[in-house]
Amino acid sequence: MAEIQEKAAEEKVMAGNFIHDEIVADTKEGHCDAVHTRFPPEPNGYLHIGHAKSICLNFGTAKKFGGICNLRFDDTNPSKEEEEFMDSIKADVRWLGFDWQDNLFFASDYFEKMYEYAVELIKAGKAYVCELSAEQMREYRGSIGVPAVSPYRDRPIEESLRIFEEMRAGKYADGQYTLRAKIDLASPNFVMRDPVIYRIQHSHHNRTGDDWCIYPMYDFAHPISDSLEGISHSICTMEFEIHRPLYEWVIENTSCPTKSRQIEFARLNLTHTVMSKRFLRRLVEEGHVNGWDDPRMPTISGLRRRGYTPEAIRDFCDRIGVAKAESTVDTALLEHCLREDLNARADRVMCVLDPLKVVITNFPEGEHEMVPIENNPEKPERGKRLLPFGRELYIERSDFMEEPPKKFFRLSPGAEVRLKSAYIIKCEEVVKDEAGNIIELRCTYDPETRSGGTSTKKVKATIHWVNARECRNAEVRLYDYLFTADDPYDVPEGSDFIDNLNPDSVQVMADARIEALYPLPGERFQFLRHGYFVVDPDTENDRFVFNRIVSLKGGFKK
Repeated sequence: MAEIQEKAAEEKVMAGNFIHDEIVADTKEGHCDAVHTRFPPEPNGYLHIGHAKSICLNFGTAKKFGGICNLRFDDTNPSKEEEEFMDSIKADVRWLGFDWQDNLFFASDYFEKMYEYAVELIKAGKAYVCELSAEQMREYRGSIGVPAVSPYRDRPIEESLRIFEEMRAGKYADGQYTLRAKIDLASPNFVMRDPVIYRIQHSHHNRTGDDWCIYPMYDFAHPISDSLEGISHSICTMEFEIHRPLYEWVIENTSCPTKSRQIEFARLNLTHTVMSKRFLRRLVEEGHVNGWDDPRMPTISGLRRRGYTPEAIRDFCDRIGVAKAESTVDTALLEHCLREDLNARADRVMCVLDPLKVVITNFPEGEHEMVPIENNPEKPERGKRLLPFGRELYIERSDFMEEPPKKFFRLSPGAEVRLKSAYIIKCEEVVKDEAGNIIELRCTYDPETRSGGTSTKKVKATIHWVNARECRNAEVRLYDYLFTADDPYDVPEGSDFIDNLNPDSVQVMADARIEALYPLPGERFQFLRHGYFVVDPDTENDRFVFNRIVSLKGGFKK
């Protein structure tokens, strides 16, 4: 305990993190000798950034106080659980930078003990077998000031024990019986009105097979799992606050070895985002996105594929802090954390998304000249690279206008611009096809204006470019928010969140041109003037696919 207090004193508790404050108080008061936390996901879907906050909090708290954090799968509902989800959760936790080492557990590890504790409760007259259907329970649950009703509450202990044993043996159909805790049918907290703690479910379990056909409810499995693992602080989101009395009741009324303490914090809500597994599953199953790892999804696997870094996500979780009050964080803060991280780590490259050919008519045919360009101005030690400047180039189509408005300073007939790290060029001629579309610009360059030279000639714009004969083809996917509304759930009556989907959440530039790079999937770059990009796993052979991670500036583009 003294070691925990000394470690807490050495480190400043994160502003707003009341959980750390309470842990310090627990150690001082002798209620906690060692900090032991857990991250207990249900393997029924992919983790999202809201889970990232919980991962950082649970693993970070254990690390801060020199304790242990378990990874425990709450695998108590086999009808919705898949091995795929377990594998993805492990990958996500590791990617975020945390390791459970040998502390990997499953709620199913404790099925036998949970059954024994349920029998304890029956023998003590604190649980009974009920025959009400789910619909009848809703009908008889009562209301404020009106108690719930169960005609089976006074069932003899011996009869409940016999039926419960027969339930385990598979004698009854799903829903025919439940086991309910005998607490208080008149409780103002409806969670405590004799909650169901076991139900019959004839489903194959991916770890226990067909050994069980009754499964504990979360509110029963959770405190027992925590207690058996010696969890000191069970950190949950605020929706479990109303369940805390039941959590404590289960521990107090069974022979569980540890008096684990539950503490709640506000879950993460982000603008332009839905954070419900149920709604995320709907997006996947209805084809609104291309799978759980679609770069528009707030899943950790989606963010990873989008190009987010674990460092940026951890920084974001630190900045938003921990509180009890529900609030919504602007996604712009997450993007700010990401830009700060990528600005230092991402090398700069030139990529033309919508290419327009430029021919430098006074540059010798068949020749090229190497021009130096810095890799990362934030890290001079990254040095410079050489790019071939030649007769045929590509520039962005949007960097040219045949009839420009007054304050358009880029290229137009007779106008001059500087090509990044190269020369000043002047547009002399516009070439069009039979349909009148611009297909080529004929320009001249001023050989006295090489970047870094002695020329004092000035122009008002610098644009990027690539050498037409030395570049590579690429597909570039420009991602935006998946939902147009700050609050996707805010819809008129008769509508739902799907109506707020952004029809322009992805734009594919299928014919982009990029410097002659040979990057690996997952490698990140800053495309000059366009934002930060990552090589997507869809890249194959000589065709690269890039995802835009985030633009250079914030703001939602409508």
